Amino acid sequence: MDEKYKLIKPDAAADRIGLSASTLAKLRMKRAGPPWVALGRSVRYRVADLDAWVEAHTISTGPAA
Repeated sequence: MDEKYKLIKPDAAADRIGLSASTLAKLRMKRAGPPWVALGRSVRYRVADLDAWVEAHTISTGPAA
């Protein structure tokens, strides 16, 4: 399976991006976190979406542009 389509559970997603599973759940409720997939009652995250979300929230240091 292509890595970008791989789905992982919230605990693994939280570990991957350095947050707790409860923080991810709170972000889901606020619709403020990384994109997630609903499969019935199950929640899953695409690895590529997590990586993109982290990248979008990365602040680089250095001289101001």
